[in-house]
Amino acid sequence: MHFSRRGPDRITVTRAHRLLRDGTAVLIDVREADEFRAGHAPGALHVPLSRLADSTAAVPGLPRDHGPAAPRLVLICRSGNRSRQAAELLAARGIAAVDVVGGMRGWVAEGLPVQDADGADGAVI
Repeated sequence: MHFSRRGPDRITVTRAHRLLRDGTAVLIDVREADEFRAGHAPGALHVPLSRLADSTAAVPGLPRDHGPAAPRLVLICRSGNRSRQAAELLAARGIAAVDVVGGMRGWVAEGLPVQDADGADGAVI
């Protein structure tokens, strides 16, 4: 993965879903707890942006192997703004991550699954 002068890479919802389906990515949802409980992508890990902003906090899902076969960290929020900030914070710590353009709103628009905290159909709030 590379970084441009503009910052960390951004990927589409479709690409993020494909990486997750193929098992080559870990999805980290950076929204607040109430948003995550209401509806998130199946299999997403919840790490709020406020926690990622703490430079001493561990990042769940961070692959131990940073080689080419290591899973990518894919960050998502509601619209793409917070996940972009999170990707920049991680890049400053030397951790490669990409964010999803359009976030969970785009995820829903593509007809991809969303579940709530109980595993039932969820909603993006």
